[in-house]
Amino acid sequence: MFQVVLSGAVAALLMASVASAAARDAAVGHNTGEQSQAWVVTPTAESCRTELELTGASGAAITVALVSDGDSVSLVFPKADAPERAFLPIRVDHKPYANLVTRQPDGQSAAMQLSPDTLAALRKGGVLQVGWLAEEPVQARLSGSEQALTDLATCGGQVAHRFHEQQALERDTRAREAADARAKALSDAQLATARAQREAAQAEMQRNAAETQRLQAAADAERRRDPAQASPYPPAGDYADPRPAYTPQDADRPYQPPAAPYRRW
Repeated sequence: MFQVVLSGAVAALLMASVASAAARDAAVGHNTGEQSQAWVVTPTAESCRTELELTGASGAAITVALVSDGDSVSLVFPKADAPERAFLPIRVDHKPYANLVTRQPDGQSAAMQLSPDTLAALRKGGVLQVGWLAEEPVQARLSGSEQALTDLATCGGQVAHRFHEQQALERDTRAREAADARAKALSDAQLATARAQREAAQAEMQRNAAETQRLQAAADAERRRDPAQASPYPPAGDYADPRPAYTPQDADRPYQPPAAPYRRW
């Protein structure tokens, strides 16, 4: 009997706890006008993001995004008239947290760099409220934000790491291609220089050969015009024997040696 009563008390306590939690969620939903937030983390090229829909009392809704690269988290929102730089607050459970806002390059949006204190409040808080985003204050429930922000940072870190690896690989590839292009250009220039030098040497040889042929042809033409200049030696009929004439009387003369200083030894 005691065990039955104890079990009934435990069951009643559990049912009361569940009812109390449901009542709190219903109260928050009634105060914010929002249903439970569905956190969907989506990878992009170099970061991850999840979107929040903030609504005002009139029912107007504005979609913002929490974006993370693993190192930081930013609240990105549409605002065409955003200043280049500003220091603006957001509220978590009615408590203000001011952060730096910068205009995005597209000129149609801005990003708020969330501080560690702001992130901690978003993880534990129940309602996010922004008073300057639209013509009326807007807000969104933060149920499930702790796990969502953890998943967002994890996804952002992995995507950013992969993005940086890919960027480094592309830089290395471009550097290698540029080095190969420079080496090829240098090799082509050296080959072109060697080819030009070879062609110049061949042209010089051809000019020299042509000049030699021209001179030879001129000399041949000159000899044809004046046969006497065909040879530097006199004709055979004009040759004179330089030796003294020999007579039979010379055979009876005694030998006379040559005059000094000629000697024979």
